[in-house]
Amino acid sequence: MLDARLLKLPTASHQHCHEHHQIVVGVQGEAELSIDGTGSHLDTWKACLVPTEARHDYCGDLQNHMMVINLDPSSPAISTPSHADYEQMVRVFEKPRTIHMDGRLQGLVQFAAGEFDRSPGNLAMHSHLASSILYCMADRISDRTASTPNRHSLSPDAIQRYIRANLHRKITVQDLASEACLSVSRFHEVFREVVGTTPHQFLLQARLNQAINLLASTPLSVSEISYRVGFSSQSALTNALRKHKGTTPARLQLRDDVA
Repeated sequence: MLDARLLKLPTASHQHCHEHHQIVVGVQGEAELSIDGTGSHLDTWKACLVPTEARHDYCGDLQNHMMVINLDPSSPAISTPSHADYEQMVRVFEKPRTIHMDGRLQGLVQFAAGEFDRSPGNLAMHSHLASSILYCMADRISDRTASTPNRHSLSPDAIQRYIRANLHRKITVQDLASEACLSVSRFHEVFREVVGTTPHQFLLQARLNQAINLLASTPLSVSEISYRVGFSSQSALTNALRKHKGTTPARLQLRDDVA
């Protein structure tokens, strides 16, 4: 059996566990989850998978809305090895995990949430949409599991695309490591070997390069550009440009050459 609903997480919660598997998907706002002692940040681009009996707690911000999908562990697809979907589905809840949703999956979640709001009493539709989300997640997890992570499979271009899509957010090394399906320590090691710099420096350069592009080609204010590329303030962007690029926002907006 599969049950799905939209919920607003409370600002604090006691630690608990369930006899069912659970997926918590960000629809609006943000939340912090702890699953078996490991913290995870949840926003509209992430989902947390909580296996049965995993102890967890959470707290959401005032704007949060989450899609919560509960799945009975006795469901044939994840309990019966002879089931056609078993090999794919059993991996989903083999351990607690946070997955980063791509644009298509995130779009499906947002569409489903809109349909939940539009037709709150249509539980059959809710179940079908939640099942689609579950199978899409399982497919992506299978794709990542099938790819053995090593220095040849780490794609700087893929990391760059992820950074560009999320520049306005706080991006951690944990986020990048998860995108590459590596532990943080292994990601540091492989990234430096492949790219020749640290993830932090790579991320900083991506933010600065995008800021330079926006400053030189758009009428946006320095404050707005600072926000769009992930700096905490206008002064933080100015200081970083001066230190790492030898220029300032004012010079770039006058179309001076970048050092």
